[in-house]
Amino acid sequence: MRETKQAPATPEARAAMHEMMAAFEAFKGANDARLDEIERKSSADALLEEKVARIDQAVASAQARLDRVVSEGRRPELGGGAPSDPAFGRATSPKEGEETKAAFDGYLKTGQSFGLELKAGLSTASNSAGYVVPEQTERAIERRLMAGSPMREIATVRTVGAGVFRKPVSTAGVASGWVAETAARPETDPATLALLEFPSADLYANPAATQSLLDDAMIDLDEWLAAEVEDAFAAQETQAFVTGDGINKPRGFLSYDIVAEADHDWGEIGYVASGAAGAFAATSPTDRLIDLVYAPKAQYRPNGRFVMNRKTVSAVRKFKDADGNYIWQPAQRAGETASLLGYRVTEIETMPDIAADSAAIAFGDFQRGYLIVDRAGVRVLRDPYSAKPYVLFYTTKRVGGGVQNFDAIKVMKFSAT
Repeated sequence: MRETKQAPATPEARAAMHEMMAAFEAFKGANDARLDEIERKSSADALLEEKVARIDQAVASAQARLDRVVSEGRRPELGGGAPSDPAFGRATSPKEGEETKAAFDGYLKTGQSFGLELKAGLSTASNSAGYVVPEQTERAIERRLMAGSPMREIATVRTVGAGVFRKPVSTAGVASGWVAETAARPETDPATLALLEFPSADLYANPAATQSLLDDAMIDLDEWLAAEVEDAFAAQETQAFVTGDGINKPRGFLSYDIVAEADHDWGEIGYVASGAAGAFAATSPTDRLIDLVYAPKAQYRPNGRFVMNRKTVSAVRKFKDADGNYIWQPAQRAGETASLLGYRVTEIETMPDIAADSAAIAFGDFQRGYLIVDRAGVRVLRDPYSAKPYVLFYTTKRVGGGVQNFDAIKVMKFSAT
């Protein structure tokens, strides 16, 4: 996971923070009244249930606004980062970078490609050819994706130069044992190694512009292109990192075999049952969440976090612990995330909803558990013909991903057993 420096809180971030705290206080009061009525009458009044749901929506909206403000504050300016940024493993002189950027601007405006590097497609029939964007533009796209993609914020991201990244991992450590000072040292079993492969696949977007926009001297075309492809790339990536089948896309962590934690083996994701089919257990649902926290080994808990969508967050927001404290807490400072049982919560909308046998909640150290592989180089092909009078910019980058440590991520399966 690449480090993202936290900027000082802006007035908008502080306002969003105050809105979030006020909404949560109102939610606690309404939900406490609902729980008291359930305890007295075995059910809550419909109007009170509606009030709690309405305030819960306000809490979710305030959290979304806070997340948006924080995300926008992390988005870098195009010029951010030195040309020799080690995260990208390349270095160019300032003069060379300026010449390449000027040539790329000319290509975007007029189609003149002098001074740019052409990358051919994978086959003669491929239409994925294009010109390699300058390092400044590639850094802008990568860093915007880092700020806008929740999986990129929590996973390990590696930039490589090959189409397939291969990583050897140890599935069983080297054996050891105790011996007397003069006793023989028998040979121990070697470590068991597995080779994981993370192929990269093409991710593309096709933003459009008018010729008048391209001719506008006040428009920074590099920044415009980075902003246009950011949302499209982030949405497609996030979906693939969670549920992708690995065919022409990354493999999501929920696409691996999901088995009961007691039967978990390497190559599988272990699960903890919620206690009821398509729902939390009727009594002590918090206990099952605690079981999920303790499913990974101790070394994966310090950096552990919950991952779920906003509907699931809405469900767990109502839970209390044995002392009557809400187990979900909003962020205490701008730039932080909400927490559940003291662990950070990352909302990813592509996580499944609570339903029978769904894995709607994940917990673990995603930095050690999931790997995102970026193939160096972003390509752009200018197309002024397909959608006249608009000019299309067929933009492609190559991305792969998959689980790199099956012990680090566990899920909650909404089933009785």
